[in-house]
This record gives sequence, C-alpha cells and structure tokens, in this order.
Amino acid sequence: MKVVIQRVKKAMVKVDNKLINQIEQGYLLLVGFTHNDTIDQVETCVKKIINLRVFADENNLMNKSILDIKGSILSISQFTLYANTKKGNRPSFIDALNPQDAKHLYEQFNAKLNEYVPTYSGVFGADMQVELLNDGPVTIILDN
Repeated sequence: MKVVIQRVKKAMVKVDNKLINQIEQGYLLLVGFTHNDTIDQVETCVKKIINLRVFADENNLMNKSILDIKGSILSISQFTLYANTKKGNRPSFIDALNPQDAKHLYEQFNAKLNEYVPTYSGVFGADMQVELLNDGPVTIILDN
C-alpha cells in the first residue's frame, strides 16, 4: 500500500468536468494497492494518517494532526503509484493490485478514515482531474 499525503488549503476532483467532491483544509491522498496488501495494513495506515502531526501550532511548528485542526480528506485512487519504470520507457503496472480487489480495499480505507475525519473520494477507475492548493508544500509518502 502506498499513500501520498499532500497537506492542502483546498482540493477538488472532477470527472468529465463535473465536480465530484471538494474539501478545504486537510489532506489530498493519492492511494494505491499492491498484491499482498491487507485490511490490517489499511488500519495501520489510517491510524498513521490521522495522527500525523504536520499542521502548524500556535508557534508555527508542525505539531497538530488533522484531528486537531478538524480538517477533511480527499482520497483519490491511483494505481500508477505502483508503476515500474526500471525497464524501457513505458511503465509496467504489474505490481498494482487488480481493480476488483483494489476497489474493495480502497472503499474500506475510506470508510475507516471517515470514522475519524470527514473523508471524500473520487470515482474509482475513472479519468479524474484533480486540483489542489498545496500548503507548504508538505508532501509525505507512506509505503507500507
């Protein structure tokens, strides 16, 4: 499981120029799954994300979590996080989990996050346009 966490002032996702979801302050997550990923890894990753302290406190130190700031999450499925570019110029996606199983884990991931933080998603498998205003920029990669 790989998750790219971007601290944002705002983010939105569109499909066919139609707004699907948007958030204000919080995280834009790009989420990908591989063959041996489990629900236990999902739960561990969720706990890390909600407790990660990357928002500024009153002393402008990264000391607050998304829970502390009452932020939101926009979660975007992205199998291309498992692109293998070691051979040639065309990426291989053989390490990405098949769509059916990936969708199941992605939905569980979002449901678990939503237990703690308002969590919105794109459309699994769709050609999405994602816009964000990165805050910092702060970008963290979780690779479980």
